[in-house]
Amino acid sequence: MREKSWVRDYGLILLTGVIIGAAALALAALGNPKNMGFCIACFERDIAGALGFHSAGKVQYLRPEIIGIVLGAAVSAAVFREFRAKAGSSPACRFVLGMFVMIGALVFLGCPLRMVIRLGGGDLNAVTALLGFLSGILVGVFFLKKGFSLGRAYPVPAGEGFMLPGVMVILLVLLLGFPALLKFSQEGPGSMHAFWAVSLLAGLAVGVLCQRSRLCMAGGLRDAFLLKDFTLLTGFVAIWVTITVGNLILGGYKLGFQSQPIAHSQHLWNFLGMALAGWGSILLGGCPLRQLILAGEGNGDSAVTVLGMVVGAAVAHNFGLAGGADSVVDGVYKVGGIGAAGQAAVVLGFAVLLAITLTHLPRKEGSV
Repeated sequence: MREKSWVRDYGLILLTGVIIGAAALALAALGNPKNMGFCIACFERDIAGALGFHSAGKVQYLRPEIIGIVLGAAVSAAVFREFRAKAGSSPACRFVLGMFVMIGALVFLGCPLRMVIRLGGGDLNAVTALLGFLSGILVGVFFLKKGFSLGRAYPVPAGEGFMLPGVMVILLVLLLGFPALLKFSQEGPGSMHAFWAVSLLAGLAVGVLCQRSRLCMAGGLRDAFLLKDFTLLTGFVAIWVTITVGNLILGGYKLGFQSQPIAHSQHLWNFLGMALAGWGSILLGGCPLRQLILAGEGNGDSAVTVLGMVVGAAVAHNFGLAGGADSVVDGVYKVGGIGAAGQAAVVLGFAVLLAITLTHLPRKEGSV
């Protein structure tokens, strides 16, 4: 049996968390939206807008952070001989799951990573979302114990594994060489961004570190509930501590529910949106950040999931499903949140996830 080593078991994951937290603080200080140094859901939504998949003018920018994460993971996997081209694990279901994970995240206005970043900024709406995320994780873990599986992936030609990294290279070429082909927000969150090279380098660093450490919040909670293993969760604790300390030093910490940056205080839907994202992440085997890393490692099923998330972002904004931030109008505080269409989409998402879950449980003997 391998001897316990604190440095070996926790050192890399803690280092990853500290660097991600520091990078998020730096990116926000250099132009990214407040409490959004990194947000996988928000940034994939912005990319969908930049490519013209939706017409929400305030959230359109081809975020270099996403490009960097995928390419960093791909380079790291290749260097350490962990690049494995594989696919075939229920790709259609993964595409649909990716769509609804994205819709749930955009109802809350953030992925699990941004949820932790928002906690580090004092945004108590993220506490409500965390409770929802935990609830969704528990539902997913319950079905894992019942034998849920999307099936195994199989080796495929290397070209399949390099497909999403290749797409990211093309997007980078478009951003730097042909920006006129893209859409750019003139106001709102999409107009707020750090210099492209800084964002790309931050993404590359996060991609390398997450590929080596296997950082994943959904996976961390799954391991904690199933195996009593808290290793992966310590990385997110490190992100939260780093962000909190940094915001306190920089004067960016604001404790409360109201007037938080790009957030709403419609508590029920913050809870349910992240419950949907949590359940879906367990069924997929990883949160949105982890899907980018796996795609960089050559997993074609995760690449399909990422594409599903991008389409989910387009659907959310084309059909008015995403959350709207709280605002002050004529001196009156106005709570944002989601309308009837967004609420219906979340309910539909739970129904779809339940259907996928039940159809991927082991069949009893004698059943057809």
